[in-house]
Amino acid sequence: MPIQSFIRDTWETSIVPALMEYIAIPNESPAFDPRWREHGHMDRAVELFARWARDRNVPGMEPHVARAEGRTPLLLMEIPGSGRGTVLLYGHLDKQPPMEGWRPGLGPWTPVLEDGKLYGRGGADDGYGMFAALTAIMALQLESIPCARCVILIEACEESGSFDLPHYVDALADRIGTPELVVCLDSGCGDYERLWVTTSLRGVINATLSVSTLTEGVHSGAASGIVPSSFRVLRRLLSRLEDESTGTILPPELHVEIPSDRLAQARVAAGVLSEGVYREYPFQPGATPVVDDPTELVLNRTWRPQLEIIGAAGLPALEQAGNVLRPETQVKLSLRIPPTADPDAAVTCLRNTFAKDPPYGARVAFEPGQGTGGWNAPPFAPWLEESMSRASREFFGKDACATGEGGTIPFMAMLAEKFPQAQFMITGVLGPRSNAHGPNEFLHIETGINLTGCVARVLQDHQRAMST
Repeated sequence: MPIQSFIRDTWETSIVPALMEYIAIPNESPAFDPRWREHGHMDRAVELFARWARDRNVPGMEPHVARAEGRTPLLLMEIPGSGRGTVLLYGHLDKQPPMEGWRPGLGPWTPVLEDGKLYGRGGADDGYGMFAALTAIMALQLESIPCARCVILIEACEESGSFDLPHYVDALADRIGTPELVVCLDSGCGDYERLWVTTSLRGVINATLSVSTLTEGVHSGAASGIVPSSFRVLRRLLSRLEDESTGTILPPELHVEIPSDRLAQARVAAGVLSEGVYREYPFQPGATPVVDDPTELVLNRTWRPQLEIIGAAGLPALEQAGNVLRPETQVKLSLRIPPTADPDAAVTCLRNTFAKDPPYGARVAFEPGQGTGGWNAPPFAPWLEESMSRASREFFGKDACATGEGGTIPFMAMLAEKFPQAQFMITGVLGPRSNAHGPNEFLHIETGINLTGCVARVLQDHQRAMST
């Protein structure tokens, strides 16, 4: 059976049904489900993945579930190679929380197939990764095409910052080896018409900012105009960080110089996508992006710091809101930082920005969470750049395109430091409207099929490069 036919058949008859079973498991990442051990959902997901892999009967491969006290499990698979070298293929199986706003008939734990899309939490981010990686390797074996020894690594706390992963990478160092190529299937794509390769990832700083002006709430009719509102003080503090009229992050320490090659890639990606850079988002009628220039939008989401308020406390529900001047307002910040920015320095900058001269002497508390640095890819080796473009033309019909991504994959910076000579192919299926982390997340199945073929060809070309 030709590679293309084998991959398509495997997706349609085996991968999609397995992913539907996986979507139905509410295995939220430990940051969102502190009782994940007790609930057992993570173990169910790991066993589903291991069982599917075991049923492929790949010669010499036995899925290994690594466990350590107090840590999420990790799934490791070693596939003996018929050629030289080692390739590491990475993915994760933990999920973001459910999120409200799913349209009728859809839900985070309800798999739905519709118009070539598989809806539900985790299918695209990043449940499909292990299935695609193993299928790509099997496709080469079917045709007796030489391939390096492959190690598939599937973690269970990526959405929580991959805090367990360094332990396992060190503990399993002998089994992982020293890869010449790292393939990560947890990223995005600008459209569903070609292979998209990620060349940078932003870091992220999560923190809680609290402002209190009273020890208890008081009647707003009596106190307003005398006691400063904690909400207003909070607004003033946030204005030190962000220009509310443009969204520009103000402290210069949070910016970096954008490399010339990344500027060039942003221009190319903007030229390919044009208005598609922003049309993928579900704007309200009449709402517009922050600027009109697609290149500037690409750079905003890949190389510039940006702020979002992702949670709030101290605000009662609307139906419970009385005329009270509240004692405290809290918000949770998500600050995306440039790929090459130092996360520790960013936290220090935020702390200094908010702590200095609090308005009205209000009590201000800044509590940083886990900061994660970004990643900037090393230059592509000529063989890899040519291989990805050739694979994209074979399976998608168009040349590959490279650009940065605005999200964070903590594992990439860790691997880049541990394996400085490795090449990286970071890619994924999270394209327009796929909405990872939000409601109505979906996996574009045809893209998953084509991407699997591209991975197989890159593995084939890696072996050719190792042999020359």
